[in-house]
Amino acid sequence: MNKKWAVKRLTVNLTVEEIKKLEGYCANTGRPATDVIRELLRSLDVDLKEVSEISHSSQ
Repeated sequence: MNKKWAVKRLTVNLTVEEIKKLEGYCANTGRPATDVIRELLRSLDVDLKEVSEISHSSQ
């Protein structure tokens, strides 16, 4: 495993329909689920400074 990505492991609970959708997309594109999920997260329009401030205030 590339150490660059070994920052934090995340477990996600998905419905049967969500699993089917993800698996179907991965089968059609030949891409692993981790890459698809990572790309979707990167595409979110989020102000990272705001997220950082929220996470620091909740600790």
